[in-house]
Amino acid sequence: MGSKNHYRATTSLPVSAANAFAYHERPGALQRLTPPWESVAVESSDPGLDVGNQVVLKTSLAGVPLRWVARHTEYNPPLHFADTQVSGPFASWNHHHEFRERVGDPSEAGSSLTDSIEYELPAGAIGRFFGSSIARRKIESMFAYRHRITADDLQLVARYPSEPLRFAISGSSGLVGSSLTRLLTLLGHQATPIVRSKQDSSHDEQGRSIAAWDDADEAKKFGDVDVVVHLAGKSIAGGRWSEQVKQQIRDSRVVKTRQLCESLASLERKPKVLVCASATGIYGDRGDTVLDESSDAGDDFLADVARQWEAACQPAIDAGIRVVNARFGLVLSVAGGALEKMVLPAKMMGGKLGSGKQWWSWIALDDVLGAIYHCVQRNDVSGPVNFVSPEPITNADFTDVLGRVLNRPPLFPAPAFGLRLVLGEMADALLLSSTRVVPGVLQQSGYSFRFTDLEATLRYSLGYARLQSETL
Repeated sequence: MGSKNHYRATTSLPVSAANAFAYHERPGALQRLTPPWESVAVESSDPGLDVGNQVVLKTSLAGVPLRWVARHTEYNPPLHFADTQVSGPFASWNHHHEFRERVGDPSEAGSSLTDSIEYELPAGAIGRFFGSSIARRKIESMFAYRHRITADDLQLVARYPSEPLRFAISGSSGLVGSSLTRLLTLLGHQATPIVRSKQDSSHDEQGRSIAAWDDADEAKKFGDVDVVVHLAGKSIAGGRWSEQVKQQIRDSRVVKTRQLCESLASLERKPKVLVCASATGIYGDRGDTVLDESSDAGDDFLADVARQWEAACQPAIDAGIRVVNARFGLVLSVAGGALEKMVLPAKMMGGKLGSGKQWWSWIALDDVLGAIYHCVQRNDVSGPVNFVSPEPITNADFTDVLGRVLNRPPLFPAPAFGLRLVLGEMADALLLSSTRVVPGVLQQSGYSFRFTDLEATLRYSLGYARLQSETL
C-alpha cells in the first residue's frame, strides 16, 4: 500500500446547512461544480446522494480515456455525505462533505462547508515521485473553483429569496443556456428548454420541452411559465459572412423573437418576465467613448441587427410583460465562446489584434448568470441592460493579462489586414471595433458582480487559482 495524502478546505456559505445540502443534492450539481478546464463528463448518475448510489465519469489520464466510478457511502442530511472511488485514476479516493451551521447571530443564516479528502496515487513510489505535485495542484485548483462557485451561487439564494419559479429557456444547449439551466435547477427552480421542433430530444427533468415555433398548441405550454429567457440565435462567429449568412443571422434573431413574443402576448396567463438576448454590438465602433444604456445605436450590420432584435420584443411589452434586453459583451469562459478560442493562440505567444487600442467590454460567464437572475428578481429592471463588467479593457491590455496568466509573453501581434484577409467583414465587427461599455443599469439596481478584475477572472476560469489545504 502507498502513502495516503490528505486535503481539507473550508468555506463560509451565506445560507443554512439545509439549503447548502439541498444545493448539492439537486440534479446537475456535479456538472455545475466540475471545472470547465477538466476533461470530465458525466456518463451516468443515480439521482440523489443516498448510500449505494453511483456516478460514472468519463475522463482521461495522460491522454488515455478512462472511467471514474464513485459510490456514495454515507448520507446524513443536512450535515454530511461521503463518497469513495470504486475505480478510476487514483489508487484510492475518499471524499467527505460536512456542513455546519454558523455560530453567531441567529437572525443571519449561514453555514460552512468542509471538504476532506484522503487519496492515494497510483503506481506506488513512482506515482508519488512523478505525480504528487501535479495531483496536488489539480486538487487545489478544483476546490478553488468549487468553493467559489458554491458560495457565489448560494449568495443568490440569500439575496433573492424566491418561491420556485418555472423558467423556459431557448438556446438551452449553448454556453449560457446550459449553465443557466443547471444554476436555476440548483437554486430550486424548474428550467424547461424551448426547442426548434417537436423532434428535438432536449427536455427538462420531467421530460418536458416547448416547441415554441411549431404550432399554436405548443405555444400554449407557456401558460404556466413564469419567466422566459430567449438566448437562441445563429452564431455570428461561425465563419465568413456571406449575404446569405448575414440574412440567417438577422432572421434567427429578429423573426424568431417576434414570433415568440407574439405567442407570449396571445396567452391568457402570460409570463411575468422575458429576458431576451441582445449584444453590445448595438453601439457599433465608438472608439474611446464611454457607452451606457442611454447611448445611441451604431450604424453597422451588427448594430442594425441588434436594434431590430430588441424592437421585435414590442408585442410582449405591449401585452404587459416586463422585458429585459440583455446586451451581452464578451462572455468569458474556457468552456466555450471567445476565451476558448483565445487560449491556444495565447499559449503560442500570440499578441494584440490590429492596433490593440480597441476597447473590449467583457463579463465572466458566472456574472452573466447572476445578472440574468438579478434582472428576473428585480421588478424595477426593464429595457436595455448592459451585461458587461465595470472594467472594460483595451485589446492590448487584455492580451497582456492573458499572457501573464498563461506565463506566455504576447510577442506576435496579428495585423489588421491579415485578420480582414482571413475573416472579411467579421474581423472588423468582432475583433477590431471598439466598444467601451459600462453596466449602468446593473450597478444602479444593486447587482453585486462576482468578478471585476480581469486577471482574477482568467485565473479562476482557466484553473490557475489555488485553494491550499488547511493544516491537518
